[in-house]
Amino acid sequence: MPVYSIDKLTEEARRLAREYREATGKTLPVTAEIAVNDAIRLLKLTPNDSGDPGYDAIMDHRDKGDLRVQIKGRAIFRPGGGYRLGQFKMEQNWDAMILVIMTAAFDTDEIYICQRNELEAFINESADNRRGPMSVARFINIGTLLWSQANGFEDDGYWSNG
Repeated sequence: MPVYSIDKLTEEARRLAREYREATGKTLPVTAEIAVNDAIRLLKLTPNDSGDPGYDAIMDHRDKGDLRVQIKGRAIFRPGGGYRLGQFKMEQNWDAMILVIMTAAFDTDEIYICQRNELEAFINESADNRRGPMSVARFINIGTLLWSQANGFEDDGYWSNG
């Protein structure tokens, strides 16, 4: 049994990432892991412990049943900064993507979700987007706000986990 809980370790990683950025101006590559842990904890998701590739957790959607969700995270260090998401794993099995937006202190500020078919439509509409990356602003525009630091759960009708 681990000495520390995952939540405790995540808080320590968040603190170290914040202090490292303040000291060096560089970002430690821990944003994705913090995002996965925060999304699972805040949205009450079930972690993917099966070893099946392509998704990080299961969301109990009110109308669609269990959704396999891929979780991405971005820390926003400057407003309006043209932040982009990396490659989407379109060849793998997942149903929706969750984006965790963090402050410059690596604290979760907002969580959005976008269905796979909506992302596929975006990728197919432009030759420049065929490989999958899109801006954070675009994801927010086509996605649904699920949770915010200010209000907690934003869309209680979306899933039955809350």
